[in-house]
Amino acid sequence: MGHKGAKDKNLKAKKKTKKLGTVENLMDRDGATKNKDLKADETEKPIVLSLPEAAAKMDPSHLAVFLDVPSVTDMDVLRFYFYFEKEFAQVSWKWVKMFNESPLSTLIDVPLSHIPEPLYELSVDWIKPREVEYISHIVLWICDRILYNLVAEGGDNAPPSVWPKSQAAHFVVLAMVLRARPDSLIEVLPSLRDKHTYQGPDKLPLIVWMMAQASRGDLSAGLYSWMCNLLPLVSNNKSCCPQSLDLVLQFAEYILSRPEALTILVNGGGVMEGQRLVPLPSLDILLRLTFPAPSARVETTERFEAIYPLLKDVALAPEAERAGRGRYAMKRILTFALTLAGEEGNPVVLAKEATSIAIRALSENVYCFDHWDKIYVDNPEASVALLKKLVDDNQFLRLSTSPSDILTVIVHETMESFRRKNKRAIAEGGANCALYKEADKYCRLISWRLCFRLTPINALVPAAVGAAVGATGAALIAGVSLVSPSL
Repeated sequence: MGHKGAKDKNLKAKKKTKKLGTVENLMDRDGATKNKDLKADETEKPIVLSLPEAAAKMDPSHLAVFLDVPSVTDMDVLRFYFYFEKEFAQVSWKWVKMFNESPLSTLIDVPLSHIPEPLYELSVDWIKPREVEYISHIVLWICDRILYNLVAEGGDNAPPSVWPKSQAAHFVVLAMVLRARPDSLIEVLPSLRDKHTYQGPDKLPLIVWMMAQASRGDLSAGLYSWMCNLLPLVSNNKSCCPQSLDLVLQFAEYILSRPEALTILVNGGGVMEGQRLVPLPSLDILLRLTFPAPSARVETTERFEAIYPLLKDVALAPEAERAGRGRYAMKRILTFALTLAGEEGNPVVLAKEATSIAIRALSENVYCFDHWDKIYVDNPEASVALLKKLVDDNQFLRLSTSPSDILTVIVHETMESFRRKNKRAIAEGGANCALYKEADKYCRLISWRLCFRLTPINALVPAAVGAAVGATGAALIAGVSLVSPSL
C-alpha cells in the first residue's frame, strides 16, 4: 500500500514537472512552442500587411471559439498572446522611432485604435476574470521580449532572422491586458523600478506607454505609478535627461487633464481603493521640485507649479484618509510637514508650503491637534511658524459661533498644553529659548481669541475634551469645518 502511494505521488510529480516544462516552453523568448519547420516557413513569408489590414481580417467569432476551451490557469493568457502573434506575423510594425518622436498624447491609443471594437471588447472581457498573478507575469514577459528586441536585435532595424519578425502582437496584447487589468501594473511596479533591465532613457518611452495604458483602465493606477516610479527619476538629475523629464511630465499632465481627474483621484476607488495615491516620499520630491529656491528654478519648474495644486488635493484628500488602512494618515502628514518646515537649509517658499500643508492636516482631522501636542517639543521652529500662521489667518480661527463646539475646546486645550511646555522650556533656557518665547506669545493670542467662547461652559470643558478622543467626540465634531473651503 505504501509502495503504491509513493508511486502515485511520483506520478503526480512527473505530471506537474511536465506541465511546468510546457509553461516554460511557452514563455521561451524565441517562441519554442512552435514547430521549427513551421517557424522557418513563417519567417520566410514577407511582411506586407499594415496593422489595420491584419486586424480587419480577424474574425471575433474565431477568437471566441479559440478561447472557449477548458481553462489552464497559468497558460490561458499565453495562448491568448500566441493567437495574436500568429495573426499579426506579417504585420509591418516599426515602434521605436514612433515612440521616440511622437508626443505621448498620440501614442496612448496606439495600437488599439487600429483594433476593431468587437475584437477589442471580446478580448478585454475575456482578460478581466483572469488572476492578477498570471496577468502580471505576462506583462513582464511581453515587456522583456520587446526590450530584448530593442537592445539585442536593434529594434526597428532587427535582421530578418529575428523571431517574431513583427512586434505588433506584443503591443496589442500588452495594451489590452493593462487596460483590462490595471492592477497588473501595480503588481509589477517594483520590478520596473528596481531591476536594471527596465532602466535607461531608451526604455522609458515603453514604460511610460505601459503606464498610460493602465491609466486608461484606471486613472488612479496611472497616477500611483507616476508617483512611485517616474517622479523619483526626475529628482535624480544624473539619470533623467531633458527628453525623459519632458516625457514624465507629459504623462502627469495627461492624467490631470482628464475631465474626471479631480473626482476620481480625490475620491479614490478603483484598483487603488484603500491606499493613498501620493506616498510621503513622493510628496517630498514633488514639493522640492515645485518650490525650489529662486536661484534654483529651471524651465520645468513652471510645469510642476501647474500640476501641483491638484496633486496636493489628492495627497491631502480626507476621503482617502477615511478610506485608508488607518486613521493616522493625516497625523503622518502633519509630522512630515512640520519636519519639512523646520528643516535647516530649506528654501523659504518650501517651508511656507510645508506650513500650509500642516494647516490642512489640522483642518481635515481633529486628532491632529493631539498629535501636534505630542511632537511639539521636537519641532519648535516649525511649530512657531504654524502658530504664527494660525494667528495671522483669521479664517482659521473662525471655528464656530457656538461656545460648546468641541473643536474650539480642543484648540484651546492644545494651546494651554503648549504654554505649559513653553514655560518649562523657557525656565530651562537653552538654544531654543527665544523660539519658545515667541511661541508662547502666539499661544496667548489664540487662547485670548477663544476664551470668550469657552467662558459659559467651563464645567463642560473636561468632559468635552475627553469625549473628543473617543468615538463619541468624533461623532460630535463630524461635519465641522475648521477652515474655509478656500484654504
